[in-house]
Amino acid sequence: MRYPDVLRFARDAAAGYPLRTGLSVLAMAIGVAAVVVLTALGDGARRYVVDQFSALGSNLVIVLPGRSATGGFSPANALTTTPRDLTIDDAFSLGRLPLVRRVAPLAAGTSEISAMGRLREVVVAGTAAPYIDIRSFRMAQGRFLPEADWNRGAPVAVIGSKIQEEIFGNRPAVGELIRLGDRRLRVVGVLKSVGQGLGMNTDEVVFVPVSLAQSMFNTNTLFRILIEARSRDEIEAVKAEVLAALKARHGGEEDVTVITQDAVLATFDKLLRALTAAVAGIAAISLAVAGILVMNVMLVAVTQRTGEIGLLKALGARGTTIRNAFMAEAAMLSLVGALTGYGLGLFGAFVLRQMYPVFPAYPPDWAVIAALGTALGTGLLFGIMPARRAARLDPVQALMKH
Repeated sequence: MRYPDVLRFARDAAAGYPLRTGLSVLAMAIGVAAVVVLTALGDGARRYVVDQFSALGSNLVIVLPGRSATGGFSPANALTTTPRDLTIDDAFSLGRLPLVRRVAPLAAGTSEISAMGRLREVVVAGTAAPYIDIRSFRMAQGRFLPEADWNRGAPVAVIGSKIQEEIFGNRPAVGELIRLGDRRLRVVGVLKSVGQGLGMNTDEVVFVPVSLAQSMFNTNTLFRILIEARSRDEIEAVKAEVLAALKARHGGEEDVTVITQDAVLATFDKLLRALTAAVAGIAAISLAVAGILVMNVMLVAVTQRTGEIGLLKALGARGTTIRNAFMAEAAMLSLVGALTGYGLGLFGAFVLRQMYPVFPAYPPDWAVIAALGTALGTGLLFGIMPARRAARLDPVQALMKH
C-alpha cells in the first residue's frame, strides 16, 4: 500500500464515524486552546508589568525610606517603615552626585479639590521641576512646576487631564484658582493624558511643590526619591553612590532601600515567566486527557474494523502497513484538533484584548509551538498501542470474527 493510499485509508476511516472523530478533535482542540489562552494571559501580565515599569522613565533608581530585610526588592517594600525621615535635603544632596542626571523628591497624600462649584477627592503628589523629565511626561497646557528652592513651595499646582475635564470642562485651566484642602493655589499647567500606571491614574493627580505637600500633610518625610542615572550602564554605580551618600548623611546607618528599574523588571519578569510556564503545564494536562481519548477511539476503531483489517492482510498487506494506517489516522485526528484549538486560542486571546485593550494578551511563540507539538506527539504516543494491536491481528481469525 502506497503512502497516498495509507492517507486515504486514514481519511476515509475518520470520515466514516463523524461523531467519534468530532469528539476526538474537540478534546484535542480544547487542550490546545487552553494552553494558548492561559499562556497569553500569563505572558500578557508579564508584558503589562514590564510596560508599566518602563513608563516610569529610563535609567531610573528609586530610594525608599526604610531598610528591607533582604536588601533586595519585593512588592512589600512599599510598606517599609524607617526610624529616620527621608528628607528634602537628602534628595537635594543626591542631585550633586557625579553620575546622577536628575533627582525628584516625592511626597504623596489625598485631599479635596474644589473650583467652579465642583468638589472631588484627588491624589496630591508633592515634587519638583525635574519630575516631568524623569517620568517623560508632556504638558497639554501651561508649564510644569517652576524651578525653585525645594524648601519654599510657591502656591501653584499642575493638574491631570481628567481633573481639567471634570472641573473646568472646555475652559482653559491655566491661571484659574483652586482650593486644595485649606490652601488656595493657582493652576500653572495641565498634563497630557497618561492614563493608568502602577495602580495610579496620573490623569487624576494634582502636582504641587514638595514642601507645600509636606506642609499640607504635616510631615517632614518623603514617600520616594526618584533618580535618573546618566546612562543605563551607570545604574548600578549610581545605586552604590546613593547608598553611600545617604549612609554618610544618616550617621553611618543604612536605613533606606535603593532599588533599580532593571532589578524590579527582572524580579517581576522571572516571577511571571515561571507563572506562565506553570499555567501552561497545568493546561497541558488536558492534552494528555485528549491523547487518552484518541487511544480509546482508535481501540474502538480496531474492534469495529477487524474484518477490514483481515481482508487487507489476506490481500497481502503487511503488519507495518496496517500500523502505519492507524498511526496516520491518529496523527490526522491530533493535527486537525491541534490546529482547531490553535485557532480557538487565538480567538480567545483576541477577545481578551478587545475586553481589556491595555492588556497585551498575545500567546508566546514557545507556548504555541509546545502546544501544537505536544498535541501531535500525544496523539501519536497514545495511538501506538491500537496501531500495534491492529497490525498483530491474524487475518483468518479477523475474517471469521467479521
